[in-house]
Amino acid sequence: MRNARPPGGRKGGETEEKEVEPEVAQAQREDLSTPALSMSKHVFLTGPPGVGKTTLIQKASDALRSLGVPVDGFYTEEVRQGGRRVGFDVVTLSGSRGPLSRVGSEPPAGRREYRVGQYVVDLLSFEQLALPVLKNAVAGPSPGKRVCIIDEIGKMELFSQTFIHAVRQTLSSPGSVILGTIPIPKGKPLTLVEEIRNRNDVKVFNVTKENRDSLLQEIVTTVQSCRK
Repeated sequence: MRNARPPGGRKGGETEEKEVEPEVAQAQREDLSTPALSMSKHVFLTGPPGVGKTTLIQKASDALRSLGVPVDGFYTEEVRQGGRRVGFDVVTLSGSRGPLSRVGSEPPAGRREYRVGQYVVDLLSFEQLALPVLKNAVAGPSPGKRVCIIDEIGKMELFSQTFIHAVRQTLSSPGSVILGTIPIPKGKPLTLVEEIRNRNDVKVFNVTKENRDSLLQEIVTTVQSCRK
């Protein structure tokens, strides 16, 4: 989200500036900043691969749960064998786990192959784990708004049209706040990712190696504001 700016320039070449009382100046600053904060309904982290988005979102999830906030969702985790990355798993916050993709694996007979680089995506496994989480985020009863962790909304996940529909539905749900991750722009734009990035009700944090250790509290505070 872009911060609101006070109008610049003066009419008719005016050069005289009126002195503003400190209390008035403070009120003006609050008027400018409050709408931007109150407009945020969802929070997303973005940054290059390996910068620490998943770790940061897990820490934020733990912090929110320790505050009594209802949190559900899923994250993706690297799968390594012999020190080599061979794929990714989907892991739900309730502890369920299943493959998202594997290097060079073949899809089951009769199923279409979905591939990103060397990784073959197991779309059925992904949908079986991710879709119930999003459904519960919209329909599940809980006091106050639920926080739904979606890590991530990227090329592999976006092979699923059902997932795309479910994310849009969750974004529109008045009872849910998404805390998610999206990739940085690279190559052909991903339609849903760009929709999210350009929404007025989404706050996007750019995660870098320099700021990742200092962002946690701001992310948690912003998510709490979104729940109000």
